[in-house]
Amino acid sequence: MSNQAFIVEGGNKLNGSIIPQGAKNEALQVVSAVLLTKEKVRMDNVPDILDIRKLISLLEGLGVKVERHSANSFTFQAENIDLDYFASKEYLDNAKRIRGSVMLMGPLLARFGKAFLPKPGGDKIGRRRLDAHFYGFRVLGAEFKYDAAEDNFFLACDKLKGAYIHMEEITVTGTANVVMAASLAEGVTTIYNAACEPYLQQLCSMLNRMGAKIEGIGSNLLKITGVSSLDGTSHRCLPDMIEIGSFIGLAAMTESKLRIKDVNQKMLGNIPSTFQKIGIQLQFEDDDLIVDGTEVYEIQNFIDGSILTVYDAPWPGFTPDLMSILLVTATQARGSVLIHQKMFESRLFFVDKLIDMGAQIILCDPHRATVIGLERKHSLKGITMSSPDIRAGVSLLIAALSAEGKSTIHNIHQIDRGYQNIEARLQSLGANLVRTES
Repeated sequence: MSNQAFIVEGGNKLNGSIIPQGAKNEALQVVSAVLLTKEKVRMDNVPDILDIRKLISLLEGLGVKVERHSANSFTFQAENIDLDYFASKEYLDNAKRIRGSVMLMGPLLARFGKAFLPKPGGDKIGRRRLDAHFYGFRVLGAEFKYDAAEDNFFLACDKLKGAYIHMEEITVTGTANVVMAASLAEGVTTIYNAACEPYLQQLCSMLNRMGAKIEGIGSNLLKITGVSSLDGTSHRCLPDMIEIGSFIGLAAMTESKLRIKDVNQKMLGNIPSTFQKIGIQLQFEDDDLIVDGTEVYEIQNFIDGSILTVYDAPWPGFTPDLMSILLVTATQARGSVLIHQKMFESRLFFVDKLIDMGAQIILCDPHRATVIGLERKHSLKGITMSSPDIRAGVSLLIAALSAEGKSTIHNIHQIDRGYQNIEARLQSLGANLVRTES
């Protein structure tokens, strides 16, 4: 992996329109689901990012035929799967690099009766347990083994059987994995305390078009009546709501007016209203979102006058993937806000870079940070820094684009994992940044 960096000259106001990429978190699920059928599955609006490229490479290694229509459109056919590929060094090395590889287990277990996975990698944002995935598989009848010496997981079954599953935690990937496994199980599976994010709604709707029988889509109670096989289908990924939120923060921090195209407003939940709570001016025009960041934006207080607290929660709560973006955006607001990152304990540690840039932030503990807005009285200043994870990386990029002077951001492969061709798309808005070998 090359060690690339962004060189950013901050302080430019941006202008224009931008189209959000396809949703990363949805694509990881629906692309994995192609393993459930031997028929062709057409996918459109798939984001061209590192994590998706690696997942598609894993599928190709397993024997899935992949036809590329464009950078964002594919047809997959998992007719002849090479299960021996599980044992190859290539599979082990590649699967370790992305957390999304965990989503292969449910489809492989359901269709072929076995699955194997090395402990996956991904963001360093705290503990992200896989227990809920394996609990669901075991309740459906799978045998689970863990090789502690090699850090590998094994699953096997003769035939999965429908069951009642009360998920011990609300997990999007865990729910998706169990839903995919249950779609081919014998009998009825009921999942209570299921995640209900738009990504999961999209997965369930796609599976139903393939012939699955899933009821309760959009709720935390799913009923899946297993079928013997699934057919092919076509599917289009939603626009990425995390990228949409990132562009909202970008417009506010750079004092810019941006039009975000085709956002699918009904699937944004409380993302717009949460940014409005910190004072950002938003309006919808058809299905475009117009962000006016040209004025000073003021953080609302609670009705009794106390400081606003924003915390993440499972859908329909505010997504944890936008907490870093919201935090950096608040650094130039008028007023103060307590950011409470409940779901991951290491995601706020990037704030030391923002403090070095001149932001006024008190890191209370691994989960909470108080931001005292600068009201644009002082600009952040450019520094040299490194991206610790996808969302913090883009937050630091937004900070650098708003800052006075030059910033250098290292470890930008983290940003590439989640944001498609980001420098060219921002350059088209007037941003001054270049990619270089560091």
